[in-house]
Amino acid sequence: MKALVFAFCLCMLLVGVAPAADSLNVRLIGGCGTPSMVFGVAVSGDYVYIADYSGGLRVISVADPEYPHEVGCLTTLGKVVGVAVGGEYACVVAYGVGLGLSVVSIADPAQPVAVGFLKTPGKALGVAVNGEYAYVANTDSGLRVISVSDPRNPVEVGHYDTPGQARGVTVVGDYAYVADDTAGMRIISVADPAHPVEVGYYDTPGSARGVVVIDDHAYVADHLCGLRVISIADPTHPTEVGYSGSCISNGVALNSDRAYVASDPSGLRVISVADPALPTEVGYYNTPNKAYAVAVDGDYAYVGYFDRLQILQFYPSGVEETPNADVRPTRHVPTVVWGVLSMPEAPNLKPHATSLLDASGRTVLDLRPGANDVSGIAPGVYFVCSEPTAVAKVIISR
Repeated sequence: MKALVFAFCLCMLLVGVAPAADSLNVRLIGGCGTPSMVFGVAVSGDYVYIADYSGGLRVISVADPEYPHEVGCLTTLGKVVGVAVGGEYACVVAYGVGLGLSVVSIADPAQPVAVGFLKTPGKALGVAVNGEYAYVANTDSGLRVISVSDPRNPVEVGHYDTPGQARGVTVVGDYAYVADDTAGMRIISVADPAHPVEVGYYDTPGSARGVVVIDDHAYVADHLCGLRVISIADPTHPTEVGYSGSCISNGVALNSDRAYVASDPSGLRVISVADPALPTEVGYYNTPNKAYAVAVDGDYAYVGYFDRLQILQFYPSGVEETPNADVRPTRHVPTVVWGVLSMPEAPNLKPHATSLLDASGRTVLDLRPGANDVSGIAPGVYFVCSEPTAVAKVIISR
């Protein structure tokens, strides 16, 4: 039966991911290249910590989200695939035989230093930190519970061998929620870290890649079967209450009543979960390559895809053109321009502030009356927006 449901999910996704516009209700704020493939993202304060596979741990300053830039790195940890931050330390996991968990001091983000290491018995894929413990999703070796109370001497204190391939984990209170690939989501009590025990599970129709929890619901990135919403009000009997099959899901993060999904091949999808029983896609931003990781902090989503970090922002509605009858201040704006955009002189009354916006609604240039040099702007469709309401479309060509 699960195979039939899985096939149905695949068919629905193949229909749902047909070519579409580049974005809806999501704007690009800034971006930063990385030397390898981004498999994990964590945010703490003004810094983003990236699990960059063969590029190791990269530290990116996002104090100015429009101009993120790398300030530090640590390349001696192996093929890094997961990162979680707790206080002045980052717990980093690397994938491969003989590798495992590294504890890295980030007291100085520009000089990350590995201070402790513990080899795990399998191949680590995900990590979460809660208090004095790191929880490692360790593929065929299940969940490993590691004390990091002494960062220089991490020690495994307990483990639970899940039935599937543990790929992702989050910990809330006394429970660890494990994305266990084809074995779905497993709920493991870690009230006694030395003796973790499974108390419940939900066998999702696809392959669980990541999980986050808020209040009484878990949100599972179920790969080909999209985002699954599971009630965990009773951890011993979790039940699915809703799902969104609009995208292939590799990872998920939550902010308030929205789920941000790292999608393959379509980048970031934003799904409203205000009603957990009716998750609804409300925005997206198509990245050039498949996205594997996402983290959210405040208004910004930090999305890792291939060899790049992008900072994206959800906003409630897109740029709309004003009906022609209302476009009086900008009615003389040319339709197609080459190199120079000429704006009419301001009227005798107080002039309006005028900006050039891209298709996502981001300001790319403040315009003034007369000639404006647009030769350095990429060709495409833009909007001339004059406060308070007038909007006109212009095509910049070369």
